[in-house]
Amino acid sequence: MVDLIYREAALRGDARAESVLRRFPKASVVECGRYGEVFNPKAQNFRLQKKRPALILARKHRRRMLPAPPGYGIGGAHNYYFSHMLNCVYDCRYCFLQGMFRSANYVLFVNFESFQRDMDELLARHAGEPVWFFSGYDCDSLALDGMSGFADAFLPFFAGRPRAFLELRTKSTQVSALLRRAALPNVVTAFSFTPEEISRTLERGVPSIAKRIKAAARLQQNGWPVALRFDPLMDSADFCGQYARLFDAVFAALDAGALHSVSLGAFRMPRNFYKNIARLYPGEKLFARAYAAAGGVTVYPPQTERAMVDFCAEKIRRHIPARKFFHNSAPAHAPGV
Repeated sequence: MVDLIYREAALRGDARAESVLRRFPKASVVECGRYGEVFNPKAQNFRLQKKRPALILARKHRRRMLPAPPGYGIGGAHNYYFSHMLNCVYDCRYCFLQGMFRSANYVLFVNFESFQRDMDELLARHAGEPVWFFSGYDCDSLALDGMSGFADAFLPFFAGRPRAFLELRTKSTQVSALLRRAALPNVVTAFSFTPEEISRTLERGVPSIAKRIKAAARLQQNGWPVALRFDPLMDSADFCGQYARLFDAVFAALDAGALHSVSLGAFRMPRNFYKNIARLYPGEKLFARAYAAAGGVTVYPPQTERAMVDFCAEKIRRHIPARKFFHNSAPAHAPGV
């Protein structure tokens, strides 16, 4: 899967970095000073790199924990997001990452303990109160878990801190690390879905809806909190029919009463990211339609978005109580990268 690995020179002998390298014995390894030397240069083409991404092993030195933007969250008062990786194994045409990053290479920050120290500092700052930590903002939380060891490193941490809540946002079916352990009430696996027809067209490499539902059901059966994320909502000629079929499939297979939460949000993207992606894929129909602009964000026209959100919200509320339903309106951005 990975033919080329860049490793920061300071990670020579680092146990976690060495563990990753052992998984790819045939890969060429090249040392660099800091990951930005490889990841940030302007003369890169995300579209071409996406065909064969390299892996970069690095340390994250600052801004590891960032306040979640307004409109992002599931009811908590203190919300932070973090990225143990940059970029995603999947190739979703609507993903903002390809408009934000110059490089499609994967970056794995191996200094997990530094992230955990930052989490403890935030827990101390908000003494006696729940604090939410959202993973999966700049990557898929679990898609490369077999390589990164992220879940095995963080689940024990959260097991000992009941005030700390972790959301694992994913489109993957890689849940084995969770199933090997006793369920934790403060770790929520949030599965993202779009209708099958849209997924086949715009989400390259993503497991089928049936496989993701099966993974979610297995977690539920083993006591793990599961959440659903219908985000982004993508308009189509048969929008109502496609989303109605998706909701029927998901809620028929899962225990709706046991779901932790359900959220939705219409497609939205910072204007400059949108322009970058449209230049990468000039023939993509997704970028040929007319969008609106709101505060520097590319969105559907208000009437279209309102109809989409209202239809889906009405369908979802048939299955869950209102307190478990959330409308996510935060635009995708990551100011701390």
